[in-house]
Amino acid sequence: MKLFCLNCNGIRSSWEKGLGKMLKSESPDIVCFQETKAQPDQLSPSIWEDLGYTAHFHSAEKKGYSGVGLWTRLAPKKVTIGLGIEEFDREGRSILADFGDYAVWTVYFPSGTTGDVRQTLKMRFLDEFLQIANKLKKKHPKLLLCGDVNIAHTEMDIHDPKGNAKSSGFLPEERAWVTKFLETGWIDSYRYLYPNKQEYSWWTFRAGARGKNKGWRIDYVFVTPELKNSLKSLEIKKEPILSDHAPLIANLNL
Repeated sequence: MKLFCLNCNGIRSSWEKGLGKMLKSESPDIVCFQETKAQPDQLSPSIWEDLGYTAHFHSAEKKGYSGVGLWTRLAPKKVTIGLGIEEFDREGRSILADFGDYAVWTVYFPSGTTGDVRQTLKMRFLDEFLQIANKLKKKHPKLLLCGDVNIAHTEMDIHDPKGNAKSSGFLPEERAWVTKFLETGWIDSYRYLYPNKQEYSWWTFRAGARGKNKGWRIDYVFVTPELKNSLKSLEIKKEPILSDHAPLIANLNL
């Protein structure tokens, strides 16, 4: 199975930058989007139908904000929209597709960069999410979770760990949460496959950060232990530039 995961920072914007051409070229089985910033009725169904996908969306109530999408060529047995918590579901953050033998989950974690109110919400989300994720892990032993977590876990995952020590996305309590999450059994596919590799998946638009490779690795593909041996590769695809994030392309032998 080939999986394509991207925070597109606006699906209409990334489409104009060549997202459709890339999907046609890569031909993934499942596509997971975060930060679609669109309602389904703002998109033409032809963009996924022409590529052979069925699309599922969880859009935010607020237009032009947040939202996730899951496109698939394989028919899921069940699709669950949202986490079941109204505060977060209003922001369009979760789609879970159950394929029977395995399940795929696309999630967009909140950012705390705009101030204390959002940082507090982010930490509340993390607490709730940990409980939900571990319940789902028991229900779906072969569960793949991908998305923008908005946290760089270790100093290897950020270009300037000292300078960002007090930045949202690299705060000690956020990094400790990722450690705790992994200790419950989840596996960071990238770090499992490439223990010593230093790459980033997001660069701010400011100050030419991408050209200087001053980035963060905040986009992840997590898997349950039952899928560990199925992992073949995980590429952070830096070209073409579709967004401030780079797509992740995972290959698994299911």
